[in-house]
Amino acid sequence: MKKYFFLTLTVLATLVFTSCSKKDDPAKSSHTIVFKAKTSSDAHVDTAIYGYDSKVTTASSLSGATWTSPEVSVPAGATMANVVVNGIGTGTSSTLKVEIYVDGQLKAEGSSSGEALSASASFKF
Repeated sequence: MKKYFFLTLTVLATLVFTSCSKKDDPAKSSHTIVFKAKTSSDAHVDTAIYGYDSKVTTASSLSGATWTSPEVSVPAGATMANVVVNGIGTGTSSTLKVEIYVDGQLKAEGSSSGEALSASASFKF
């Protein structure tokens, strides 16, 4: 009985320490982020504020139904990525959708509808 107890304990301890490996921790590695916005055909993007932690960029006087940020290189140890995009719609059915892509994968999104559009999204590493 003691053999099985110690064997089980050893296996559980191994699993716990293996699953907590720092190599696989996404917060401990660098990332590439792209922020995107898309409106309905009766609206347009006006301003975007995007970045990570306290490193923020503002893009103003935008136009068109879509907007994509340049790739943003995020260093290891960053904690949060954020985007807020404002747009202008022509009616209550106008929509705006924002997305955060981390290393090519969609990780967060937000949306808004109406004439005064403001959508935000956040992603915690």
